[in-house]
Amino acid sequence: MSTGASTPSSPRGSADPEYAANLRRATLASSVGSALEYYDFALYGLASALIFGELFFPALGTNAGLAAGFATFAVGFLARPFGGLLFGTLGDKLGRKGVLIATIGLMGVSTTLIGVLPTGDQIGIWAPILLVVLRVLQGLGAGAEQAGATVLMAEYAPVRRRGYFSALPFVGIMIGTIIASVVFFLLGLVDTQIVHDWLWRVPFLASILLIAVAIFIRLRLRESPAFINLEKSEQIAHNPLREAFAHSWRTLLRGIGLRMAENGGSAIYQTLAVSYITQVVAVDEWQGPLAIAIGAIIGIFVIPVAGALSDRFGRMRVYRIGSVIQLVLAFPAWWLMSTGSVWLIIPVLAITYGLGVNVMLGAQCAALPELFGNRHRYIGVAITREFSAVIAGGIAPLIGAGLLAAFSDSWVPLAGYVVLLSALTLWATIVTPETRARDLDLASDAIDDSNEDVSSRPLPTVSRREFKRNGGRG
Repeated sequence: MSTGASTPSSPRGSADPEYAANLRRATLASSVGSALEYYDFALYGLASALIFGELFFPALGTNAGLAAGFATFAVGFLARPFGGLLFGTLGDKLGRKGVLIATIGLMGVSTTLIGVLPTGDQIGIWAPILLVVLRVLQGLGAGAEQAGATVLMAEYAPVRRRGYFSALPFVGIMIGTIIASVVFFLLGLVDTQIVHDWLWRVPFLASILLIAVAIFIRLRLRESPAFINLEKSEQIAHNPLREAFAHSWRTLLRGIGLRMAENGGSAIYQTLAVSYITQVVAVDEWQGPLAIAIGAIIGIFVIPVAGALSDRFGRMRVYRIGSVIQLVLAFPAWWLMSTGSVWLIIPVLAITYGLGVNVMLGAQCAALPELFGNRHRYIGVAITREFSAVIAGGIAPLIGAGLLAAFSDSWVPLAGYVVLLSALTLWATIVTPETRARDLDLASDAIDDSNEDVSSRPLPTVSRREFKRNGGRG
């Protein structure tokens, strides 16, 4: 690959057949990985909300079993930072491609094995123990999977359309969520005894198909241009983890702040809200998964649009709009869901999840890699994503279950929790520097850029028609 084709900030174009082929592979590889990760995420979250308590904690009763199921959900999030630290370090030292193959394999195999686990009635205490072990392994793999996909896509994308191209793989998140939600919607239509006897296993076993496709694509993928440039210049960090904490702690805090509303909102609406309307409001079990599936369909369109808008108007401005949407909708949404009306619950949950969360996600796809310098970008994004995933997303269902118990199943504290997370992210968008079109070969973080550095960046995105007329040059 020529120098011009491999430098992230140069006007690379799809007129170069080699670059175009690798851009397509990178998009597909990242999309399939995102689909598998969020299929796993949504599948496990819905299973925790609806069936895992009875299957793996039968002796605890309904409420305690639900809390125990959510605890295993949180365990996976607690494992993710360790996976992010391990594989993120390897990604900055050895390259993005090999690590992404390892993480997708570990994550996918763990999900598949959950489908063959004996239940609590069959082997007693060993059932939840084995479930927790597999959930930990799943979390270790997931801890660097999304960070790697984010970094890889940003480093491949044309600079002035980086927001749009970086957002495309995250459509895979919505596809994985849709698949998992549709699966549980269909399970909700089947006799409960059949589902609990054996049918619940099928969705977990089916993930092996996504693993095979993802590994096949990633084996054919070339290493990212930015990492190739690091190798050529012999600038690879010997200890990217130490470098990230020593020089990028302010950037890490800003990144974690940006993730609070997006990741927390995603977990709250995909798991806690589904559990609330099923267990407290007592609607049919199929309604929650159907609402999430519709919200994910909305996200398929919202994410790339938000990414494209961030190319034109800036990452932080679009991100800020998403956090405001989620904040404003919080109290009306939870009140409407508490009514028990299927005609209100499904559209409200779908819109709240599909719009507010995904506007932020669309802007985030390019923003997080642009925040960090090249020598520690993978580990920086991994720390940002996974530490925030524990703080915001992993414990959200547990906190929600605790709030419901403490306030007699009232929806008001749950809405307040969403407002708090949204406000934290809104503040983060104000104090975080704009990163649009930043040079990804730079070793320094965006927080160190001067006003002159920012003003010298490429102009906002060209139109799609102009992009094609220029032969795909970004």
